[in-house]
Amino acid sequence: MPTKQRVSCSNNYPGVYYSSDKRGTRVYYIRYKRTGERKVIEEKIKHSLDMTPAKAAGIRSLRISGKQLSNREQRQQEQIAKEAATRRSTIDRLWSSYKTDRPDIKGIQYDEYRYNKHIKSIFGEKEPVDILEVDVDRLRITLGKTKSPQTVKHVLILLDRIVNYGVKKGLCSGLTFKVKKPLVQNIKTEDLTDEQIQAFLEAIENDGNLQVGALLKMALFTGMRRGEIFKLRWDDIDFRRGVISIKDPKGKQDQIIPMNELAKKLLEQQLQSCKADDQADEESSGKVAKRKSSFVFPTDDGKQRRTVQNQVRRIREAAGLPKDFRPFHGLRHVFASMLASSGKVDMYTLQKLLTHKSPLMTQRYAHLRDETTKRATGVAGDIIGAIMQEKSPEIIEEK
Repeated sequence: MPTKQRVSCSNNYPGVYYSSDKRGTRVYYIRYKRTGERKVIEEKIKHSLDMTPAKAAGIRSLRISGKQLSNREQRQQEQIAKEAATRRSTIDRLWSSYKTDRPDIKGIQYDEYRYNKHIKSIFGEKEPVDILEVDVDRLRITLGKTKSPQTVKHVLILLDRIVNYGVKKGLCSGLTFKVKKPLVQNIKTEDLTDEQIQAFLEAIENDGNLQVGALLKMALFTGMRRGEIFKLRWDDIDFRRGVISIKDPKGKQDQIIPMNELAKKLLEQQLQSCKADDQADEESSGKVAKRKSSFVFPTDDGKQRRTVQNQVRRIREAAGLPKDFRPFHGLRHVFASMLASSGKVDMYTLQKLLTHKSPLMTQRYAHLRDETTKRATGVAGDIIGAIMQEKSPEIIEEK
């Protein structure tokens, strides 16, 4: 019968004992006192199938000399290591804290994708101080083989932002180097010819989705961003003053822009359409219907739109426009280009209409205005040329 009674392992192995478990397997114990200490320590040796009295005696000797920690000391060390690990400000923890601290940050879904796709597996378990410059360089080079410079830049900016957040909050030390970001020279001013604009408007009219067509026209008539149009509410429209309030735009500060006649007519038609839908709901239910949605261009269930990618792609293809033309973004550029090239709108006014926070963003249209000034200079050249032509006979005679 197996017994729990501890048996001494003879005089050859003083301080070493064993007992047998229910399966008859020996479990070893050691009893010892460290040099200079009075306390006797008795503890179980970690179970191992190949444990022998001689091996147990060897462990006992190491612990007597202090070269090996006791079971209790080992547990304490493990606890300290766990506590230290929970206090480590890894990139993963900083990212989690960053998201919690800033729930309203714009474009968080794109940052989430970039983090999980490109940063987490490489730097997630590292503290900023442990990140080497060569590791970041390797990430930049690897991404650069398959991704655009703009994408690579976004990823590296996100890594920088996470670390800077930790430093600002006093959670960690910063990187020991400056992150090198690729030079991006892809500022693209998308434009359409008069014929392409006409084809696009015809494709909108011929498409069955009137709501999406109205969205696209709004972008062309006002130069507003896609997200600004999606978030637009009826409370933001002031028909009496003829202005549109843009709440929480990309530049963060609320803006007010004037609406031209085309935009005003479009919004009035949209309002009538919404009222007609509400009236239909009232007639079908037999009850007084509440306004279905506070949004100007809502989804069918009255919520804010998030995307119309498939419908917009269909209209772009029907108009025969290039595949790389981004309808909402492109129509904003078309709006700006038309104003800049007209020669009637200065860059400051254009900046205000586009709600650019910095005039540097508006400068991409300056070359279009340059064409207008070139034409003006050409007129001056023609006048001076005519004057010189009249004087040329006298100049020849003098020579």
